[in-house]
Amino acid sequence: MQRTALFPGSFDPFTKGHEDIVLRGLRLFDEVIIGIGRNTRKERYFPLELMTQLIEDAFRDQTGVRVISYDDLTAKVARNEGARFLLRGLRNTTDFEYENGISQVNRAVYEEVETVFLITSPHLAPISSSIIRDLHRYGQNVDEFLPYPLPSAY
Repeated sequence: MQRTALFPGSFDPFTKGHEDIVLRGLRLFDEVIIGIGRNTRKERYFPLELMTQLIEDAFRDQTGVRVISYDDLTAKVARNEGARFLLRGLRNTTDFEYENGISQVNRAVYEEVETVFLITSPHLAPISSSIIRDLHRYGQNVDEFLPYPLPSAY
């Protein structure tokens, strides 16, 4: 039986910390689906289509990784994709408090789903998408935080 995990997030942008969780997740799962969720309450900084392409390019040589986008409840997407696991990274206790509540709700929606938390690698813990967006917005080079080069138009 194939062990499939859905790694959900807005990934705006997808960082080296996210990449680390995917690569470590592949040691546990046969397939990791990177699910870019659309949040109607948030306006994206980087277009969804661009981020999808950049993530696909970053993992083009890696078997067992697939990228999707979705506009639905994460637990329903996991069920529809055949994923019995949700993969999440934790940088700190604040992340745990937030993710713990979400994991309980996901179990209420899809009883068979288990959330697996991986602790972020220490050297990547300070990286967050919001910090990277702020740096980029004010003209700072963010390449060292991303597993792909940003197009010059961004």
